[in-house]
Amino acid sequence: MIIAADASPGHGARLTIDLAAIVANWRSLAAHAPQTECGAVVKADAYGCGLAAVAPALWRAGCRTFFVAHLSEGIAARAALPEAALYVLNGLPPGSAETFCAHRLRPVLGDAQELAEWADATQGAWPAALHVDTGMNRLGLSVAEALALAGDPVIARAGIDLVMSHLVSAELPGDPLNARQAADFARVRAAFPHMRASLANSAGTCLASGARHDLLRPGYSLFGGNPEPGKPNPMRPVVRLEATILQVRDVEAGATCGYNARWQAPAPRRLATLSLGYADGYPRSASNSGHALVGGMPCPIVGLISMDLIILDVTGAPQARRGGKATLIGDALDIDTVGQAAGTIGYEILTGLGSRYVRSYVE
Repeated sequence: MIIAADASPGHGARLTIDLAAIVANWRSLAAHAPQTECGAVVKADAYGCGLAAVAPALWRAGCRTFFVAHLSEGIAARAALPEAALYVLNGLPPGSAETFCAHRLRPVLGDAQELAEWADATQGAWPAALHVDTGMNRLGLSVAEALALAGDPVIARAGIDLVMSHLVSAELPGDPLNARQAADFARVRAAFPHMRASLANSAGTCLASGARHDLLRPGYSLFGGNPEPGKPNPMRPVVRLEATILQVRDVEAGATCGYNARWQAPAPRRLATLSLGYADGYPRSASNSGHALVGGMPCPIVGLISMDLIILDVTGAPQARRGGKATLIGDALDIDTVGQAAGTIGYEILTGLGSRYVRSYVE
């Protein structure tokens, strides 16, 4: 059932997002640790799928704790989730404590300055999380710094109710770094025995129970990404991207197409031009390497992808016609496959989905 759609016919590509599949994926990940709370990471506009639609669907399913990256995302999430616990992963920008409190947002504090500023501003009146770096070397207190804070009054003054870290290689179960991070995080958790702990991201939910703790933080896999690369994807597909065929033409052997003539027909070919390009978030790097499906037949992308148009070789797809559809994401083309063909990852495909599409949400 379509529950919301952009009625505008003014764009030739349609993005369909399955909210029921997102909820099913959340439940599937939660089932790895049924006694543990399962939150949801909805940063980057819910991984390009639309925070305003995705977050309430997860709330209705029972999700109560959400994570975003930036303060602005937290404010937008609060409008969609009036009662949820909302954590902002990128910390506390200087001078922003009042805004965090006004919107009932919880900063994830990752250094001594942030911790002190939040403690002075709130005096324990509003909660926050403590971020401990166990191997990523991006944000967060070192393990030694965190252990030194055990028993420090600043922890209570800052209202810390959650200690968390982030796995480096959870999608590679055999990587010894996972065990080292789990051990370091266990030491930190033991130093804060009355505090909830969170380590597992999407792939981390599939690791041994030592990574799961009190709160799971899936993100990418909620939206159809495979949490265990190299194995069959247990997640339901969420995103479907289809584009209208604007024109079909026949070209002779030796003809070129697209900017800079990067492709040349090896024999007479039939080409179709789609109403879609890199301005819509479809990566230019998929030029001459990606493909689309027309009538279920794989059709290679030929020539350079331009801002608003993509050319396909549809010689093997007799169904190709003006006004017909080509599938860029969907069916055999999941987001991980599309990302690999473009020389990137499915995360980038998802979060780069543009705003020009006609969007539909189904449930």
